[in-house]
Amino acid sequence: MNTPAFLHALRATLGENGLLEQGDLSAFERDWRGRYAGRALAVARPANTEEVARVVQLCAEYGVGLVPQGGNTGLVGGSTPDESGQQLLLSLNRLNRVRHLDVANQTMTVDAGCVLQTVQEAAAAQGLLFPLSLASEGSCTIGGNLAANAGGTQVLRYGNARELCLGLEVVTATGEIWDGLSGLRKDNTGYDLRDLFIGSEGTLGVITAATLKLFPQPLAQMTALAACGTLEDAVRLLSWAQQRAGAALTGFELMNALSLRLVGQHFPQLPQPLGETPWTVLLELSDTESESHARSVFEALLEQALAAGVISDAVIAQSQSQAQGLWHLRESIPLAQAQEGLNIKHDIALPVSAVPAFVASADAALQQAVPGVRLVNFGHLGDGNLHYNVQAPVGSSAPEFLAAQEGRINRIVYDIVSNLGGSFSAEHGIGRIKREELALRKHPVALQMMRAIKKALDPQGLMNHGRML
Repeated sequence: MNTPAFLHALRATLGENGLLEQGDLSAFERDWRGRYAGRALAVARPANTEEVARVVQLCAEYGVGLVPQGGNTGLVGGSTPDESGQQLLLSLNRLNRVRHLDVANQTMTVDAGCVLQTVQEAAAAQGLLFPLSLASEGSCTIGGNLAANAGGTQVLRYGNARELCLGLEVVTATGEIWDGLSGLRKDNTGYDLRDLFIGSEGTLGVITAATLKLFPQPLAQMTALAACGTLEDAVRLLSWAQQRAGAALTGFELMNALSLRLVGQHFPQLPQPLGETPWTVLLELSDTESESHARSVFEALLEQALAAGVISDAVIAQSQSQAQGLWHLRESIPLAQAQEGLNIKHDIALPVSAVPAFVASADAALQQAVPGVRLVNFGHLGDGNLHYNVQAPVGSSAPEFLAAQEGRINRIVYDIVSNLGGSFSAEHGIGRIKREELALRKHPVALQMMRAIKKALDPQGLMNHGRML
């Protein structure tokens, strides 16, 4: 690689403001969790799709590895350069236009660097809803959401990012631009290339824009907390809520006692109206009729659950600010864990019916393997996705705990997940941290097909090398 010539060509393409070579680049080179810190050759900041294509062409010409990055909020090290100083980091944060919003078709076309919250607000301004919702929505970007097939809190009603995307614009590994920005809901004209790039984590090409599905804004949203004594009760409450509310049930989040205890320790200003209980469930209904109808459904559901002993207490938010406060509790758990110290994260998916068996088996096995280990268990029970995180015992060094125990703990957790028909990666992706796990646990035929696709679309192996495969 002729580095000076490559950088000179990049400067000529992007201008001085479009290429960062000197100064503190740690905001791009360190991942959100603080687990990975690489060193980039430089940071390219193209302003449009054509500049992205030219950057990729130059990487192909000079044999330079490329690491695409959106909001840098990923949790698996997928958008952090390695330590070689030879990979170009491609930041898409200047591609941030809302290109078009079609109210009649209920679609919006946006650049990949648009922040998720910006997309939500643009839809709301037209009386529409873009339902993807994550704790990091103020900084994560649409391109990253799609590259990881993000989930979030409303998958139960609206599906993952994949289900919310109708079309893509992609720069291929050879620097060509594929314009697949269709707003069609039906298009059976060959292989579904859109779905190939969604969830590919930047290993096949660079997503530069997307056409997204929008929905009517609900007339009313109601939020409640409910206290459950057992996980079986929480699963039973979910079944009751689905039967009584149907598609109006848009959120069903689970939090164990320790997860909320950590929130209380690190964010004592946040009220916790139910006090400590073994399991707390956050429910949300989005009603298309009226607020009074939503409230009557909620009250009837919770009254029946109380009478049957499925829940021991409940509270319904009486205002939007109270509802936001209840959601803030749930969304503050990852931040509280970060304050508590490094932890071993598990983003797992199980059949909802298998969740109680998994938790009972994993809790027992981990306490036997590492006495005193703290289990922070929360997540999207409605779609079977748990964030089953393992914190070091009180008084232990978190970095030393990770170094000594991560491999052993992962094997225990993932073996139980596999035995129950689950997945070791639900919504965070593979990145660097789960790459070896994928090689061990993915079906050999599936791995063979994945490698064939990678070879066909990225023959030089320059696109986010070392991630996923």
